[in-house]
Amino acid sequence: MGDFLLGLRENPYASKAIRRLGLPIPLPPVLRRATGPWEEKPLQDDYVIVGGAGLGRLTPAIAATLAHGGANALVAGDMDVLSLFRKEALDQGTDAHRVFPDAIDPQPRVAALVFDATGIADVTELSRLHAFFHPLVSRVRPSGRIVVLGTPPSACGLAEQAAVQQGLDGFVRSLAKEVGKKGTTAGLVQVDPGAEENLEGILRFVLSTRSAFVTGQTIRVRSVLKAGPWVWTRPLEGQVAVVTGAARGIGAATVRALAAEGAHVLCVDRPEDEDGLRDVAARVGGSALPLDITAPDAADTLAARLLEGHGGADVLVHNAGITRDKTLARMSADRWNAVLDVNLGAVLRINARLMQGVLRGGGRIVCLSSMAGIAGNLGQTNYTASKAGIIGYVRHLAEQVADRGIAVHAVAPGFIETRMTAAIPFAIREVGRRASSLGQGGLPEDVADVITFLATPCSRGMTGAVLRVCGGSLLGA
Repeated sequence: MGDFLLGLRENPYASKAIRRLGLPIPLPPVLRRATGPWEEKPLQDDYVIVGGAGLGRLTPAIAATLAHGGANALVAGDMDVLSLFRKEALDQGTDAHRVFPDAIDPQPRVAALVFDATGIADVTELSRLHAFFHPLVSRVRPSGRIVVLGTPPSACGLAEQAAVQQGLDGFVRSLAKEVGKKGTTAGLVQVDPGAEENLEGILRFVLSTRSAFVTGQTIRVRSVLKAGPWVWTRPLEGQVAVVTGAARGIGAATVRALAAEGAHVLCVDRPEDEDGLRDVAARVGGSALPLDITAPDAADTLAARLLEGHGGADVLVHNAGITRDKTLARMSADRWNAVLDVNLGAVLRINARLMQGVLRGGGRIVCLSSMAGIAGNLGQTNYTASKAGIIGYVRHLAEQVADRGIAVHAVAPGFIETRMTAAIPFAIREVGRRASSLGQGGLPEDVADVITFLATPCSRGMTGAVLRVCGGSLLGA
């Protein structure tokens, strides 16, 4: 069942009538979303205003990202900063101009605001945030992007610097709630000293329409993995990906997204869903493996299929999951055990086996957690335990396999419009949709876009990350 209020928003006559009559109906924004495979220049012809504390350590990476992505930079900075942006722009055929926050009226609405806050080291310098954003935040077009760049507090030399850098997290979370009514997102990207060369792919993603349902959170850029070349289009060409729970919903959307970027996808789901599974695989030229992932020989069966058919795998996406909801006092041991085994136990067993000569060096593992695993949920002690367990597992495993060039991530969806959420009673479903900064549920494609980003070399500065795809959940994060 679709979102009725979003349908009204998309109907120009209904939307106009509601506004004219002054009806108290909270119409959610219509989000700009990507369609088709990744582009060479996802920011083509967009205007982005850039500010910061002088010529910062991230300025070269920001300038390169905007120029390579096709954006035109409007620089609220001194001539040294402008010169750097103009050099990058000249090389890529884009523009860079100097602007001042109080003098941009002639300019069109901008696609994004980017602020390098790495140079902010004391409390008084936090005023730079207000000075930059106060006159500009209303200039961002609907479904725009606001990105603040900072330094992880753990990498700061002084306590006051750590305090103000952590303050950026609170600033961004609150700002995301303010701008979400227009479909605009806000996020913080913390870059470790020495990891500047890994920023471009991540900044390109958060500025693009592929991050439409990612807002109000912090992403950390690290240098723990060896950097490789940037590949902007079809970055998974020639690679083999595995997606469990692939027959429908988020799994099927992920299969399509990975295949669009060049991967051959081995689609895995229950034997009971074999018809749907084979249809999903056939549509993208992939292959299908009907398999109960909780079976004692499931990991060996999957390993054998990958080695015999493809010589190994490059991407593992653990999407399969179930719910068996009851309050704890009413929950049987069978319900408890089934959820923990599918959602967590099977993931651990399959990974343990595939990391024995099946997953190739430089591979990517993406495990589906949930906002429920972060915030908890009534009647889901089994489900939330399994999804919180995924987060702990990912953070630990990431450090263990980094020396092999393998990155491990968790994706935590919030309310996503799937067959599962369509079965939720109407009143609870409406609360789930509206309890976010963007005021609506996400689509399976929103989650698939994040998974695909994490599966590619474009996310090379990240590992052990937990990315929420929740539209800025108002609870628990």
